[in-house]
Amino acid sequence: MMQRLLALLILIIVSPIFFLITLAILVEDSFPVLYKQKRPSQNHQLFDFYKFRTMKKYTPEVATHLLDNPEKYLLKIGAFLRRFSLDELPNLINVLKGDIVFVGPRPALHNQDDLIALRERFGIDKLKPGITGWAQVNGRDEISIGEKVLLEKYYLDNRSLWFDLRIIFLTIKNSLIGKGVSH
Repeated sequence: MMQRLLALLILIIVSPIFFLITLAILVEDSFPVLYKQKRPSQNHQLFDFYKFRTMKKYTPEVATHLLDNPEKYLLKIGAFLRRFSLDELPNLINVLKGDIVFVGPRPALHNQDDLIALRERFGIDKLKPGITGWAQVNGRDEISIGEKVLLEKYYLDNRSLWFDLRIIFLTIKNSLIGKGVSH
């Protein structure tokens, strides 16, 4: 309940940023503004995961690194949104709905079978996914799936309020400098 109230408060505070991003996407590529994708949650339950759309309409629905030429699909505003993780602001809607929490393993794409299988092997699939996590602040797109899962396992074994606060602080710091984003 506390996370949902905090998400609502943050959504109210950042609503002017939401409005500006919405306008920028509308001007460049019209509707839809939000990108909605099915992602597996705790115990493999699927939910609708929200982000600001950073890619042009009709972009193939695969991980960006699997596209032949991701730059040709990227909106002009999209690169900026991704660099500073502003495309993730709608994740607060998911926290508000109770789909995810602030800190946990980042929800996998529904077709990332290798990541999902490794998470299951280490018990990470039992955790509720988060906006950010230990793997995000330790490399994000720059580390392998195996490294991500080991970092998530470390988080699973060492969870605490202080650890979560540290991850949130590092997330804000990394987002402000655009660290860890490769696409």
